[in-house]
Amino acid sequence: MTSTTPTGTPVGHAGTRVDITERDAWSLGAGGTVLAIVLAIAVFLLGVAVVVVGGGVGVALGAVLAVLGVVVPTGVAVVSPGETVVVQFFGRYVGTVRRTGLVLTAPLTTRNKVSVRVRNFETSELKVNDADGNPVTIAAIVVWQVADTARASFAVEDYDDFVVVQSESALRHVAMSHPYDGGDSSESLRGATELVSEEIAAEVAERIAVAGIEVVEARISHLAYAPEIAQAMLQRQQAGAIVAARERIVEGAVSMVESALTRLETDEVVALDDERRATMVSNLLVVLCGESRATPVVNTGSLYQ
Repeated sequence: MTSTTPTGTPVGHAGTRVDITERDAWSLGAGGTVLAIVLAIAVFLLGVAVVVVGGGVGVALGAVLAVLGVVVPTGVAVVSPGETVVVQFFGRYVGTVRRTGLVLTAPLTTRNKVSVRVRNFETSELKVNDADGNPVTIAAIVVWQVADTARASFAVEDYDDFVVVQSESALRHVAMSHPYDGGDSSESLRGATELVSEEIAAEVAERIAVAGIEVVEARISHLAYAPEIAQAMLQRQQAGAIVAARERIVEGAVSMVESALTRLETDEVVALDDERRATMVSNLLVVLCGESRATPVVNTGSLYQ
């Protein structure tokens, strides 16, 4: 028994895909539409009259006129601002009407309204591992808009759901490419919010372009360590903050001690040998770097006693 291996190219790379782009459909504005409706009513009434008073060929002509008067108004549609009408004729894409108000398109066509208003949604809080392997929870707000109504209608099954799923997939990919907190790194999720947001927007836009949708912007709305490591990471951040503060304090204290010794020697206030200098440096550093209030001790004797 032999097995056969498929030789066709997988769909999604170079396989079958709905390749269609938006084009304008024929339409009349409000004035032309009203005139066409009036003429259709007149033709319908004329056809009825011909059928009633005529005979033979007159009946057939009257029936044609009556049908024509009924068919023409089937192309009437009302398009609100921020909406478009995708026109199909027996399943074939005819075009898109972006004109607003009362319009007249080709009769006997089906029309589906597609909104081109700017929309936004917030992804669910996703739990992912960052570039360092730490679990984090992240969410983003994606602002998007339909740019190509034909692709949005025919290239994907449901473009609303498509945007949501692809946005969460792109957010996962970007979050896994950066550490949560890289310290001095400019590529961390917490330290480079603008850069990460731009990456999310570009990633989402690339994934949903097949549906004729463009991204206006994307912003991180939630970012935190996962609950199971949040306490440990908080302690690490506190320890890092304490170390950084101590380094700053020591740096300032050394600078102050150096300035004090230099001024004492420059103004010839007191002559200090190496031992006295070391003692003064030690005392000043203890006073400046200590957390508790210093308690002075008055020495009435000599330093060497």
